[in-house]
Amino acid sequence: MHVKATKIPLKNILPYRDLYLQEMNRQIRYNACHERGWSDSYLLYADEAVIGYGSVKGQEIADRDTIFEFYLLPQYQRLATRVFAVLLDTCGAKFIEPQSNAPLLTAMLYEFATNIRAEAILFEADSPTNLSVSDVVFRSKEEYETTFGKKVEDGSGYVLEKGGEVVGSGDFLLHYNKPFADLYMEVAESHRNKGLGSFLIQELKKVCYIAGKVPAARCNIQNKASKATLLKGGLKVAGCMLIGEVKIGENN
Repeated sequence: MHVKATKIPLKNILPYRDLYLQEMNRQIRYNACHERGWSDSYLLYADEAVIGYGSVKGQEIADRDTIFEFYLLPQYQRLATRVFAVLLDTCGAKFIEPQSNAPLLTAMLYEFATNIRAEAILFEADSPTNLSVSDVVFRSKEEYETTFGKKVEDGSGYVLEKGGEVVGSGDFLLHYNKPFADLYMEVAESHRNKGLGSFLIQELKKVCYIAGKVPAARCNIQNKASKATLLKGGLKVAGCMLIGEVKIGENN
């Protein structure tokens, strides 16, 4: 059986990427790399049959040095090691960067890479919460500006208001794979450690669902405060972003 990887336009991998997204059924951290033209696409073949695809992005956007997606049709996954070696040889990647809840590429990471480390924690929706904070109101930016005649300067769509002042803000981003959205928030330094961050995450989850999206989030693996806030706000750990350096000689 002859195995090969061929660089092609993004549109050619989309039918196979749809299968990958269905299989994952969770937020894809680097989804926007495709939409923004920051990725190279490869179809993978066994003889003349297309069996999957690989995607390569850059640690620096101008480069294409990191394999971040790798999908094979289920009946060909037994060939993963052989096919991945060919993909490495073809694209010349120096890094492998999966999310740990993508089992096929994670397996390739541990087989083909060294100096493996985790850089971010990924979160997904967990059970509902019922947090409350006295004298603090969750409002849309428009409602706050109309009520108090003050502008919200940071561009977020939602705020926490206390006595007419913004003490926290947040929103959700929509450049991830549908229907997932990425929550983000910030609490004024003078109001931290009072439960406002978790309350804000809880309320952002609600508006996210109302908008027809599924909430998700991420934080740096060293940021224990953010991790605790997200967990208390009703999210759970879904995995980590991993990265490793391709072993010397693996793609030569």
